Amino acid sequence: MPGISRKAAIALAASASLALLATACTGQSDSAASDDASKDTTINFWHAWSAPNEVKAVQSLVTGFEKAHPNIHVNVVGNMTDDKMNQALRTGGDKAPDVISSFTTNSVGKFCSSGALVDLNPFFEKSGVDPEKTFPKAMNEYTQFDGNRCAVPLLGDAYGLYYNKTAFQKAGITSPPKTWSEFEQVAKKLTIPQGDTYKQLGFMPNYHGWETTTEHYLGQFSPTYFDKDGKSNVGKDPAFEAAFTVQKKLVDELGGYRKLETYRSKLGDEWGPKHPFHTGQVAMQLDGEWRLGMALDTKPKFDIGVAPLPVPDDQADQYGKGYITGTIAGIAATSKKQNAAWELVQYMTTNTDAVVNFSNAIHNVPSTLAALKSPKLKYDPRFKTFLDIAANPNSTTAPASVNGGVYLATVQEFGYDYESGKATDLKAGLKKTAAQIDTDIAQAK
Repeated sequence: MPGISRKAAIALAASASLALLATACTGQSDSAASDDASKDTTINFWHAWSAPNEVKAVQSLVTGFEKAHPNIHVNVVGNMTDDKMNQALRTGGDKAPDVISSFTTNSVGKFCSSGALVDLNPFFEKSGVDPEKTFPKAMNEYTQFDGNRCAVPLLGDAYGLYYNKTAFQKAGITSPPKTWSEFEQVAKKLTIPQGDTYKQLGFMPNYHGWETTTEHYLGQFSPTYFDKDGKSNVGKDPAFEAAFTVQKKLVDELGGYRKLETYRSKLGDEWGPKHPFHTGQVAMQLDGEWRLGMALDTKPKFDIGVAPLPVPDDQADQYGKGYITGTIAGIAATSKKQNAAWELVQYMTTNTDAVVNFSNAIHNVPSTLAALKSPKLKYDPRFKTFLDIAANPNSTTAPASVNGGVYLATVQEFGYDYESGKATDLKAGLKKTAAQIDTDIAQAK
């Protein structure tokens, strides 16, 4: 599944790969591309997919493009990490990519500010395509930084709530929770103690609990990470304090940090068949759309339900929203074939049938509003939950930053300290976290 590769890519983005981009040569900020896209040419397309079915799907996507543009030939290179892409974007050359596709939306700020990828706004204008009307709101946001649209969405991920329908029925719960207070009650009702551990845990709230990261929780609270001056808002926006407070309360109510961590350490990993949701050891799971197929492949002994994640009680009218991220595509600033490269990017990301076919093949969420509504989409009825979350204008994402996802890692580190009891003053901790984020960003500029 794509999530496996994406996790590796995100880890890379938070480390050395970001540093490489800092020295990337500055690219063109306007469509100064001079190549003739109507002439016979060959372009290089590097992507990160590696699983056989994914690689086959990418090739099918490219084959469709080449049929529509017989003069443009595409040399496809797969299984490329952000490290390798960033190095190639920095050095350029005939074998370097003209078009790249990365799983790491956290790197968009770095891609844009360093000039490694060109601003696509002039290309969109020239082609008469309006991104605001083409892509879901959250996806449109995470592909640009400071007005520079250096990337474009290429399928996406939406996060929701998976739940064990059988466990719900046994506990007398008739429907998935919609608000956080309802969620707390359901999580406690589904938790069955067994000695000093659990026979069944309603929900694993800890920030190390697979996809229960701080940014995924925060997505339901619709936080504003930065103010209009670009300063961290973590210590000022009440959404952060609210999110940390309810998570810590749930940790305490379900047995406490130490007991939960002891239980978690003995459970299966995120990507294997023994994932605790698959086995019934955890009754509810915050996860992305790919989890449905992975869970069904293990032939679980219970019925799987899918719903949007609950929202804070004071945002009950926004139930249905979720956290959005996804794959991005862009054009290398070092490319001498940018017009031809744009033809490929435009086809892959805005051609409705192309987007739908790619989504059907690798089971990710379509990344255009038209594709999300296409009757050609093939999916398990439960998958529609994620299509609706992606299309929901209240759904959120993490904004791009000049130093990539470093600020998210800083928030997450504080989360570890707070849930474990190492940090006890929430307000002071959030202010300190904000100060660290501002310092890191200032140093990255």
